Amino acid sequence: MYRYPKPLQNLINKLSRIPGVGKKTAQRIAFHIINMKPEDVRDLADSILKARSRTKSCSICHNISETDPCHICSDRTREGDRLCIVEKPIDVAAIESAGVYRGKYHVLGGVISASQGVGPENLHIADLKDRIKREGIKEVIIALNPTHEGEITSHYIVSLLSPLKVTITRIGIGLPIGGSLEYTDLVTIGEALRARKKIK
Repeated sequence: MYRYPKPLQNLINKLSRIPGVGKKTAQRIAFHIINMKPEDVRDLADSILKARSRTKSCSICHNISETDPCHICSDRTREGDRLCIVEKPIDVAAIESAGVYRGKYHVLGGVISASQGVGPENLHIADLKDRIKREGIKEVIIALNPTHEGEITSHYIVSLLSPLKVTITRIGIGLPIGGSLEYTDLVTIGEALRARKKIK
């Protein structure tokens, strides 16, 4: 059986650990990297290190940012009484790119999943009620992916927030069951937000 040189195989192994990158894709990326100019490889490595060391989690919304609080939480021109709940920071980017929402966000950091051993205590849910009260939130928009885990998490959040005097809506039509916000086109995301439905 053919074996790659150890440094190349090590790179392929590391790349294949990235979500969404299979063995074949990792091989293609690895071969591309070893054929790059040395200075371009250094730039790439430096960009990875800086992205890791110079970003942090916003202490308010848990989005990824260079500052704490992040630029969205710090922006006084945004609609401070609306809060959109998403699974991951990349979902914030997807919604922002659609250009139809001007409220604040709350990033859970995942969804409830019994098979993965993820419960509510492993997510950024504990501070949600306090934040809603503290910031005078009037509408909570649940924008979780329409997966089985997303549905379970949505139901949990609705039951948690039910005692509060807050309107709870859910993004509407256009997102297929099992779909993902990060891979959905901007027009569909925009329409889903405009067509959100009241839950409570």
